[in-house]
Amino acid sequence: MTSLPPLIVPHRFNGPARSGNGGWTAGALAATLPAQGIGTPVMVTLRQPPPLDLPMPVLPTAAGATLTHDGKPVAEAVYADNRPVPVAPVPASVAAEAEPGYPGHRTHPFPTCFVCGPDRRVGDGLRIFAGPLPAHGRSGPDDERVAATWTPHESAVPIAWAALDCPGGWASDLEGRPAVLGRITTEVRSLPRTSERYVVVGEVRGIEGRKTHTAATLYGPDDEVVAAAEHVWIAVDPREFR
Repeated sequence: MTSLPPLIVPHRFNGPARSGNGGWTAGALAATLPAQGIGTPVMVTLRQPPPLDLPMPVLPTAAGATLTHDGKPVAEAVYADNRPVPVAPVPASVAAEAEPGYPGHRTHPFPTCFVCGPDRRVGDGLRIFAGPLPAHGRSGPDDERVAATWTPHESAVPIAWAALDCPGGWASDLEGRPAVLGRITTEVRSLPRTSERYVVVGEVRGIEGRKTHTAATLYGPDDEVVAAAEHVWIAVDPREFR
């Protein structure tokens, strides 16, 4: 098979300081598939931290595409068998009230992350600060979900994937158990529109050894599912990524 044009992760789209944001990288790879990552669920597995500012070959496969660096896989994209199950929605007003409680304001393993880094400027990073939701009558100590509002300054498939990345991670204990994205399955039903307010909701769906399973959903007006994702996070020592 003929290789596709190389993919570059510009430094702006970092997660950890020296490597690409997993959601943006996965979305950029998904966008190379024939369906361009819209309307069809795609699963991307990250094999190593994506390097920044380097052309990486994209090799078509029978099932999708593989992103490589120095002859080794960085990420592998395949069409997913199942659609991600959306997280239950919350009103935009409730999501906005949750944002001040975002744990990353206190402690953040990667404070310059394109998606959730508090050190990024408005219009440069996405600044999605998903905070814990109140119980609202549930029996547990909290809602076990996180939420934030988001108004895009730009719209593209990788941006939509990125917006669904970190809110899943912050639904888990990233303060006490730092982790990086290992796998993400995303269905972008439509691209988010710039200057429109959206709600992102994340939740934990299970923990298995070093792996944490989470999900996140991007909602538009009237609780319309714009995009949904499910993730697998791998616990790491963040000092190895600095």
